[in-house]
Order: sequence, then C-alpha cells, then structure tokens
Amino acid sequence: QFCNLIRSYRKTLNYSMRQEHKAGEKVFADFGEGLKLIDPKTGKAVPTKLFVAAWGASTFTFATAVLGEDLASWIEVNVDALEHFGCCPKAIVPDNLKAAVSRACRYEPDLNPTYAEFARHYGLVIFPARPHRPKDKPKVENAVRLAKRWILAKLRDRIFFSLAELNEAIFELLEILNNRLMKRLKKSRRELFEVLDKPNALPLPEKRYEFAEWKKVTVSVDYHVCFDDHYYSVPYTFIHQPLEIRATNQVIEILRKGARVCSHQRSYRQHQYTTKVEHMPRSHQQYLEWTPARIESWAGKCGPAVKELVNKIMQNRKFPEQAYRSCLGIIRLGNRYTPERLDQACRRALAYRVESYQGVKNILIRGLDKLSGEEKPRAASIQHENIRGSEYY
Repeated sequence: QFCNLIRSYRKTLNYSMRQEHKAGEKVFADFGEGLKLIDPKTGKAVPTKLFVAAWGASTFTFATAVLGEDLASWIEVNVDALEHFGCCPKAIVPDNLKAAVSRACRYEPDLNPTYAEFARHYGLVIFPARPHRPKDKPKVENAVRLAKRWILAKLRDRIFFSLAELNEAIFELLEILNNRLMKRLKKSRRELFEVLDKPNALPLPEKRYEFAEWKKVTVSVDYHVCFDDHYYSVPYTFIHQPLEIRATNQVIEILRKGARVCSHQRSYRQHQYTTKVEHMPRSHQQYLEWTPARIESWAGKCGPAVKELVNKIMQNRKFPEQAYRSCLGIIRLGNRYTPERLDQACRRALAYRVESYQGVKNILIRGLDKLSGEEKPRAASIQHENIRGSEYY
C-alpha cells in the first residue's frame, strides 16, 4: 500500500507548462535517425541523419536527409529549410549539437561563430534549448516522430543509392504530411502556415547565405597564419597577435576584433604559402628583389667592369644566392666612391683575379684603382749562376 501511494504521489509531480507559440516567431530544429543508403561501389550500408524543422504556431514541417551532423551539413539544411518556407522566423530553437553551440550552458551558451553569422545574415536570433531538456522544443520532437512514422516508415523497404534519390522520395511524402488535415483542428499544416506564420514572418534576404568557417589563430614569427594546412600572410606588424579567420569556398578573410586586416583567394594546396609583398618588412621586400639578372643590371649602371666582376662572382658560386651579399656590397661602394673609380677598381680586381667585396674595397681604400691604367707588373729578371734559363735547354 505504501508503494502504491508513493507511485500515485509521483504522478502528481510530473507536470509541464503549456507553451503559447506566437505566429511567425519560432522554428524548432533537430536531428533524428534516418534511413541507410547503399554505396553502389562497395555495397555497404551508409547511415544518414534526418533533419526536421517545424514552426511553432502551425507545426508546418520541413525534413531532409544528410550524411552527418557536421557544421557544413547543419548550415546547409538550415538554409534549405528557410528557402523551403520562403520566409524567416524571428528565432530558431536548436538542440545543443556542436555545430550550433560551441559550449553548452544552461544560462549563457556560446554559439558556433558560423551559426551566429548565419543568424545575423537572416536577421534572426538563436535560442538553444537547455541541455537534456527535450520539453524546450516539443514541436520538433513531435515533428521528428511524425516524420519517422509518415515518411521513413513508408520508405523503409525501398533501397536508395544516393542522398539525392532519398531526399526526392522524402519531399514527396513531406508534401502529403503537410497537406493532411489534422483531426483536432480540421486544417492542414500548410493552411495554418499560410494564415499564421508566413504573414508574420521575416522576408528572406536577397542573397543566400554563403557557408563560412571561423578559426582563431595567432600570427607566427614569419607573419603567416595557417588554415586547412595552407599558410596566408598578414602584415608583419601583427606578429604574435591573436586574429580570426573567416574562410569561404573562395576567400580567406583575416580579422582583428571584427575589423578586416586583409584577405586572400583561398588555396587548397597543402603545406604551401600565399604571401603578399606589401605584408613583408622593407628589408624582406628588398631581398625578394635580389635576382641574378637584376643584380647584373644594377652593376651595369656602375660600369662594364663592375658588371663583369659581379657576373663572375655569381658564376663561381654553387648557388647564385651565396654571392648576393658580396655583389651588393661591391655595388654599394659606388655610394662612397665615384662610379669611375669603382669601375677602375673592378677592372684591376679582374686583372689580379681578386673576386671578392673585400678585395675591391681594399683597392679603393689604398688608391690602387688609380694605377689601373698601367700594365700588369711582370716578375723581374733575375741573374744568378744557379739559374740556367731557357737557353740551357
């Protein structure tokens, strides 16, 4: 008798508050288990998820199948649902899946940045349901149950080889579900939607939302940030600073506190670099300008002997880059000495095979370039009894 009384008492504790749904205000969204596809290549079964969205006032329903609950699929089905409705609610109430909520909290949940941007694009707000509280979204819980009963149950004996084929069959039965008369109200979901929700909903924006991923990054010492294993440059003044990346299929935007720092065309080459010259320090930009042809051109402005010496120095190195600093040092001696003296010094260096910056510098410091017009000195003839000479042979 005691147990009977306790059971009776517990039934009085299971109470629920009735929710009044205003017309055009909320859409409830959730995932349920879907049918399995058959991979035509391997013959293996591929599980799917059934996305369902239902309006609060009319319970007008949208359903579609996807392969998973990842962020890209979640955004795509939300956009498809709004376009199917032809209007936007003032709020969407989703579950606490990772694609919608980055950090679940009873009081202040953190929305996924991409989902938050999606909401801003359509001018609506997101009210995530409390964790483990399905009664916060009873409309979609019931809509998932009805979709399984009136749609998936009728398709369970059919074999589908692609997602498009499955969704085509789902949409046919979805139209029947939305046009069926409800027993209590004697009206269909579509009729209620046209009368209640659609006139009070928000209009769709002109442009469809473009899926974008967000990522927090810190600029490395080489003034690049990484996204999807590709590296993009930012102005070097942002080294070690935290930034945000917004990535679409075509463009990479890099932002700091909501303000755009720069943008790049997206590249899908892994472990490669996309660098803009204007993002580099001046010294690094100058290094990029160092090419064998350009250095020879600079040297040619100082004189033909300077160009010949620079060319010979680069030819004697295994890699031309090894000779860049030496060649630039020779060219910059023209800032301290006249081009005529530098050209004469290089001509003397060529005659004596002095192929270095330090050798040319010593010639100029000691004034040996002024002797460059004289013939190259020959070894003096030595007369000695121990030297036989060519006549001996």
